[in-house]
Amino acid sequence: MTFGVNILKPTNNPATSPELTDALKASVKEKRAQVVALLAEASETFKNITFANSYGAEDMVLTDIIAKEKLNIEIFSLDTGRLPPETYTLMAEVEKTYETKPVVFFPKYEAVEEYVRTKGINAFYESIELRKACCHMRKVEPLKRALANKEAWVTGMRAEQAATRTSLPAREFDEGNQLEKYNPLSDWTEQEVWAYIRMYEVPYNALHDQFYPSIGCGPCTRAVAMGEDIRSGRWWWEDPNSKECGLHVKN
Repeated sequence: MTFGVNILKPTNNPATSPELTDALKASVKEKRAQVVALLAEASETFKNITFANSYGAEDMVLTDIIAKEKLNIEIFSLDTGRLPPETYTLMAEVEKTYETKPVVFFPKYEAVEEYVRTKGINAFYESIELRKACCHMRKVEPLKRALANKEAWVTGMRAEQAATRTSLPAREFDEGNQLEKYNPLSDWTEQEVWAYIRMYEVPYNALHDQFYPSIGCGPCTRAVAMGEDIRSGRWWWEDPNSKECGLHVKN
């Protein structure tokens, strides 16, 4: 397998272009080796293992590792139907760069049609309940189908991403989905994620350079100011201690 060369353009966003000091590069290389070891063991232990790629910076690090190390781990993604154009551009770039086509799951059209007809096209802004209903319809239910008959799954979550993720182990049992769950980047910093992307020339979503540290559906994602919490641009109208889409809520 050959890998395309991704030309990483200069950016005015310091978060996506950290200074590659010797210490930072050494830390990234050490942590990469740890991730490779963890995922290699996981793929040997569980023959039916899959990776949920949302095309965020963290997920691109794991995509790069899984592809380059030729790990026996399926890659899938959820197309909610309301993703930003930049995300679809990255999807195509991933297919070309890594010569792979991640399995894509879509929401059930009947549920989307019913929601829009009865609640409204942007009803998720009106209440937390309606927002969570939209997330469930577009993300949670498709995820259930993606994980059906799987033994384990891999995510790109990090502990420092949000108040809801502070105690995040590298491996845990997912009670909600009844399978093993791996979070190989749980102890990575944002700086280490971006150092990896720069060091290994990994393709990434162009919105990151425009101060979008966390990217989901277009209507529920916005840019953040320098120094703001990296998840503050997601569902910004809600309490940061409780905002999650439902994919990683325990229970």
